[in-house]
Amino acid sequence: MRARAGRLALGGAALAGFVYLFVPIALIVAFSFNEPAGRFNLVWQRFTLDNWLHPLARSDINETVLLSVEVALVATAAAAVMGTLVALALARYRFRGGALINLLLVLPLTTPEIVMGSSLALLFIDRGVARGFWTVAIAHTMFCVSFVAITVKARIRGLDWTLEDAAMDLGAGPWRTFSRITFPLILPGVLAAALLSFSLSIDDFIITSFVSGEGDVTFPKYVYGAFQRELAPQVHVVSTALLLLSIGALGLSVLYQRRRT
Repeated sequence: MRARAGRLALGGAALAGFVYLFVPIALIVAFSFNEPAGRFNLVWQRFTLDNWLHPLARSDINETVLLSVEVALVATAAAAVMGTLVALALARYRFRGGALINLLLVLPLTTPEIVMGSSLALLFIDRGVARGFWTVAIAHTMFCVSFVAITVKARIRGLDWTLEDAAMDLGAGPWRTFSRITFPLILPGVLAAALLSFSLSIDDFIITSFVSGEGDVTFPKYVYGAFQRELAPQVHVVSTALLLLSIGALGLSVLYQRRRT
């Protein structure tokens, strides 16, 4: 009887947690089909498909989304390369200072974003660097590298290094061994890390608000300011589209991993 009551309590707590997490997301999706009566799409009026038929009706929103995607792509590409190399070095070799590097990798994950954002802003200002697209991309790359390195390192832990030795015994050089043996084996981890980095970059607001220029408004910054002037339904449409894009990319990654398995 106690075991059954415990399972019910645990199930109820899990259900409450999922409701708490997903109800706001469901509201965003629902209000993307709403026809607001005023400037703010916060009160349900009537169902409409016009918002989805004209998702690019607001040029100001389109520019912010394009900027966010460009920053996310640059940061993801740079972080995927650097993080993968760091993970390979830490997992493949033993060298002095490896424990310190592992600690430094975790540090950006545990440091509050306001600390990282303010410190980077002070660094750029002190060095006379004009804040803009590249300062945002550099900042996003910095915290994405840690996520990539840790994710890829977890994938590498189960790698059979004797496969590399076998390839070299058969005459393959270092680059051919890496491109034909090592990289295909760690590719699922790299893809998962890249998807995570893209999501983190396109979603970031706190660090971006510190290191971006006055004219560099990303989509999260636009949404924050929209609550003060006008919250158009296209904001909900773009948010829902990004959600569907993330789910689709995650589904493709899972299918890819299953096919390889």
